Amino acid sequence: MILKLSLNGRPISADIPADQSLLDFLRAQGCYSVKRGCETSNCGLCTVWLDGAPVLSCNMPAVRAMGRSVTTLEGVRAQAEEFGGYLADQGGDQCGFCNPGLIMNVLAMERELTDPTEADIDEYLAGNLCRCTGFVSQKRAILAWLKRGDKE
Repeated sequence: MILKLSLNGRPISADIPADQSLLDFLRAQGCYSVKRGCETSNCGLCTVWLDGAPVLSCNMPAVRAMGRSVTTLEGVRAQAEEFGGYLADQGGDQCGFCNPGLIMNVLAMERELTDPTEADIDEYLAGNLCRCTGFVSQKRAILAWLKRGDKE
């Protein structure tokens, strides 16, 4: 089947198997920030944006993205690198494997929520699993990011 969508702002048309996951499709397109973790929608490593909203790509059929806009970390590189600096400053990027999914959710949360509380942050990011940091340093980085001066 032919899948047509916008990937990081550019039109894509590809012949795919009907049962291909969005994760596998994106990796085949060179979007290696999209990670395979649990494959049960529990870790958040495969988070991408579908029409601007975070979704888990590991269990989503690629065909559901037909005619829609998909954004991966590669599509928000400048913001991702900036937030990555906050993670590094707070020691929240130890192995870095979970960073792409976490960053996609933090950037989406910032756009969606106005002045989120720590409880809002915990709830929004509940689906992101990190085995290294214990989340304390990540939360410090998120709070510093949200409180930074002139947001761009």
